[in-house]
Amino acid sequence: MTGSTAIQSDRTAAYAPALMEVSGVTKRYGEQRALAGISFAVNPGEVLGLIGPNGAGKTTLLEAIAGLVPVDGGRILWRGTSPALPHRREFMFYLPDGLRPWEDEYVTRVVEFFAAAYGRPASITADAIGALGLAPVLRKRVGALSKGYGRRLMLALALITPQPLLLMDEPFDGFDLRQTREIMAVVRDVARNGRTLVLAIHQLIDAERVCDRFVLLADGRVRGVGTLAELRARTAMASAGLEEVFLALT
Repeated sequence: MTGSTAIQSDRTAAYAPALMEVSGVTKRYGEQRALAGISFAVNPGEVLGLIGPNGAGKTTLLEAIAGLVPVDGGRILWRGTSPALPHRREFMFYLPDGLRPWEDEYVTRVVEFFAAAYGRPASITADAIGALGLAPVLRKRVGALSKGYGRRLMLALALITPQPLLLMDEPFDGFDLRQTREIMAVVRDVARNGRTLVLAIHQLIDAERVCDRFVLLADGRVRGVGTLAELRARTAMASAGLEEVFLALT
């Protein structure tokens, strides 16, 4: 796939401070603990994977970061400051899993409307369409799209946005192996051009292929944070894959 200019920005220096910090975030639903003192940092220009099985707290954590659900404790820091909830949308865009709105609209109209809402030029829209391979379905209604193309559309909308941080819940859901690798290439291109991504992924093989670092979650708790090499060192499993490391730490 060709590189996308829709997501270009200045690359932050390798030793810059954290772009975002999640500090002691706690969330309960009645007697059920969803998140228990979650803390980790997100570095500029990286792909960070939130890794864990269904029910680990990944979606709740993304919603808490995006400000969609209130937390019982903790803070979200952006470049060292704690912005008010309404201001988070200025620097982060959250793409939930399974979202497909505007089913009666044509794909091209949805894309054009989204670009206009954010004041994005036509060149950025074209780049997003090209990167996600949407040209064959532009004249179809959203409701008529396959699951894979529906997911491509939502990912394209995320690429169109100007926010420097993208939060995505299960971005590879609905794709076969070949398609998943194509979308991974798009994700890596996004990061190379300076945006930062936090991806919730339950397929550990996919996560190992696309992410720079990992936050391992189980039962609403952080069980490990770091690169695969760092997590291997922590578990004394020098040649283990992410799956083996995850099992050892959880």
